[in-house]
Amino acid sequence: MKMSRRRSLALLSLVALALASILLFLYLKSSSDQTATYTESRDLIARMKQLNAQWETEILKARVAISHNYDPLVSPLTEMTELWQRFDSMESNHGRNDSPAWNTSHDAYLAAFQEKTRLVEQFKSHNAVLRNSLAFLPTAEDDIQQPLTEVEGGDQQQLQNIATDTYDLLLSALEFAQVTSDDKAADILVGLNKMGVNKTRLPEAFHSPIDILSNHIALILREQPIVNRLLENIEAIPVAQRLDDITSLLNQDQQQSDAIYQRYHFYMLVFSVLLVLVLVYLAIRLMRSFTEISRVNKALQTANDDLELRVEERTRELKDTQSELLDTARQAGMAEIATNVLHNVGNVLNSVNISADLVTRKLRGSKALGLGKAMQLINEHPADLGSFLSDDPKGKLLPGYLNQLVDAIALEQQGMTDELAQLTKSVDHIKDIVATQQSYAGANSLMEPVQISELLEDALRMNSGALTRHHVTVVKEYTEVPRVMGDKHRLLLILINLISNAKYAMSDLSDRPRQMTLGVKIVDESILQVSVKDDGEGIPAENMTRIFAHGFTTRKEGHGFGLHSCALAAIEMNGHLTAHSDGPGKGALFTLQIPLKTVAGDA
Repeated sequence: MKMSRRRSLALLSLVALALASILLFLYLKSSSDQTATYTESRDLIARMKQLNAQWETEILKARVAISHNYDPLVSPLTEMTELWQRFDSMESNHGRNDSPAWNTSHDAYLAAFQEKTRLVEQFKSHNAVLRNSLAFLPTAEDDIQQPLTEVEGGDQQQLQNIATDTYDLLLSALEFAQVTSDDKAADILVGLNKMGVNKTRLPEAFHSPIDILSNHIALILREQPIVNRLLENIEAIPVAQRLDDITSLLNQDQQQSDAIYQRYHFYMLVFSVLLVLVLVYLAIRLMRSFTEISRVNKALQTANDDLELRVEERTRELKDTQSELLDTARQAGMAEIATNVLHNVGNVLNSVNISADLVTRKLRGSKALGLGKAMQLINEHPADLGSFLSDDPKGKLLPGYLNQLVDAIALEQQGMTDELAQLTKSVDHIKDIVATQQSYAGANSLMEPVQISELLEDALRMNSGALTRHHVTVVKEYTEVPRVMGDKHRLLLILINLISNAKYAMSDLSDRPRQMTLGVKIVDESILQVSVKDDGEGIPAENMTRIFAHGFTTRKEGHGFGLHSCALAAIEMNGHLTAHSDGPGKGALFTLQIPLKTVAGDA
């Protein structure tokens, strides 16, 4: 009987050992580091996408001459190459290079990356030459204009015309660099022909400066379209899409691996139940043996110590992961701030361009040119000026003409002064935007007395060109509101964005007039409310919860930064920004509410 029990115990022990071996095998198969590998691979892809976006940002900065240093165009390329080598090495160790789909995506990314690198190198070469010529234009123009003022004994009218032609050619070249079009190119060609004719009318000392200016402008005329075309081609390279394709393959591969691991886990569960049953039976058989109980206790203590070590190790890994997430969050925050700066500055630059264009047009059509004609008549009668003014029909008209000319020039100067004041406001606003974004790390808002109706007029002024172009009628429903203490920059940022969005919402409206309604009133004697209402495309109900989310937009060319930054700015002023719409095609109403803080003495 005792021998039979021993045989039974030995058999059960063998069964338990077999089950334990099977469980160990299944555990080893299901506890591989594939999940961590996929996570690391996706992190590398995400970092490459981030560097690709940074690369494109640096290209745009080089295009608008924000930065003259081309090192930032090389750094993302080097880092992306290093990350790709790490990624390719990791994936080749797992045998994915044997997959046709993987090889296709791999080759497609390398081809896109190499093509983009080639185009960026061409862009650097052409853009450097172009920026050099643009930077030298004012100096080259001064080298002609200054000597012209010192020429004596020549035809002053002709010299004045030459100076005007030179200045017009400079402006045409600068406009062509900003807005490249066939009309601007034609203006430049006409200006170059005039410079060629003017060169023959001037002494030989002017020939070299004129040739230098003409050569630089001809270079701009040639290089600017090339740079623009290279930017379009660079933007069309689908590097990010190729990286997304690789990520999709990784996800598919991981899903397949997860399915296999789930089967292993199921098998582990089955064999674990069997093993538990056997162990329970053995435990009952060995309960009376103190020695076996002591051995089991020691084994449990050893397992407990091992578990504590593993817990400590996992805790350390979690701390490392948390540190990496904090770094990633900080970088994402910096990228969002930079995006908001570019978006908000872009809005204000529309107003700067409008004011600069108006001043330029007024200078071209200046009434001051008539003063030269009047002086020419006077200079033709130096000896009989009195009789000419009193007897000659033309002379009799001259004093009245001069009086009218003085009034016209004064009116013209006042208009240009107003436009330059608005231009200064816009530039100051851009400086405020940059300064405020730099102070986001913890600086308090700058509170100052603000007249909200004047602030709305400034916002309308900065959007006036676009509103006129889109035939938008503005209805003002302002109630009497005293001056309030507020953050002028953040308020102006919100108003500019809301007016611009309302204008875009009505851009496709053709069956009724495009009308925007601006409202200002005080609510409950403690809240300042500003509203912007449009009769445009409206907001679907499913988008109402996402309208202020970062990156959400319904416009093809939109970026989803404007309303998000406005909502944040409202919160920073202890207020809130809300949106309401009755549905598609029924317009939208955006309402800003902030605490009312009146200026002492104005309440």
